Amino acid sequence: MNRWFMRGLILVSAASLLPGTTMAQEENVDQARDALAKQEGDEDSSRQLEEVFQAAEKNYSLQKKGTHSLNYSFDYAYTADQRLDLAITNGSVRNLDVVPSATHNFTNAFSYDFGLLDNLTVGARVPLVVKYDTEDELNVYDFGDISLTGRWQPFAYVPGKMSTTLFGTFSSKTGVSPYEIDINEQLSTGSGYYSLGGGASLSKVLDPVVIFGSVSATYNMPVDDLQQVRGARLLEEVEPGFGLSGSAGFAYSLSYDISLSISAQVSYSDETILTFSNGDQAMAQDQMSGFLSMSLGTRVSDTTIVNTSVGIGLTEDAPDFSLGVSLPIKFSGLKE
Repeated sequence: MNRWFMRGLILVSAASLLPGTTMAQEENVDQARDALAKQEGDEDSSRQLEEVFQAAEKNYSLQKKGTHSLNYSFDYAYTADQRLDLAITNGSVRNLDVVPSATHNFTNAFSYDFGLLDNLTVGARVPLVVKYDTEDELNVYDFGDISLTGRWQPFAYVPGKMSTTLFGTFSSKTGVSPYEIDINEQLSTGSGYYSLGGGASLSKVLDPVVIFGSVSATYNMPVDDLQQVRGARLLEEVEPGFGLSGSAGFAYSLSYDISLSISAQVSYSDETILTFSNGDQAMAQDQMSGFLSMSLGTRVSDTTIVNTSVGIGLTEDAPDFSLGVSLPIKFSGLKE
């Protein structure tokens, strides 16, 4: 390992990987850079390594005040399963329906972040969804659920210490609702309800590795005044359950231009209750799902790093597998 690579690793771990830049943090960055005293011929090495690390796990970095970023991502997921609905009548449970499903889901998403403060970033995500069901030969092209996010780092980053970021999310129901379509002829692109979520993420540098993790909870709002025909009954109300999730992983720099990130996620969704006009209720059972994802960050130019990822479902309720790619979109002439 040459001295320029070691110098870059030390600089990254000391100052730049974790979110929430404050005045105290900037002083630490300046001191670290002065101590390293870059020499002629290696002026871009540490900066490139910083960017690779940041792109590998962008969920744990905040925008500086007044700056912004726009990212494009493409994700493909394949899910094949059989969905079981249970009907509850007069306190007794009976089998309502078993529906086979084999769905290809393509999502193009644009994510925008703006730094209100050095330790406070707000953002929005707009997904465009293409979905195809090979079992019923159905397809749909439409918007997904647009979401708004906020990320806040309550404490200034101290080198060698754990960094904490609190976040909140509001998800709309702009996508095609699964409770407002003809289920025999159409597919949905959204959840069909509003949701509020929040949680905390943690990260720490263990040179030359960054470890990270997060926990979150989501409240899904009930939906009423529905008029969806399901068999011989009319769906009027949906009570979606709450959700819990947690994830953990690490990012490792393989070189100045390549980094590897591996993470695992576990999520729990409470049961969903559907109420019909005749008083019957159908219940979708609670679900526990696990997912493993691996991401590779690759520098393709001096200003662009492309992240490619692959994911594998670890439980029956998770997608079978997924593929993804993301990259930043530059704003010409605007402050970034």
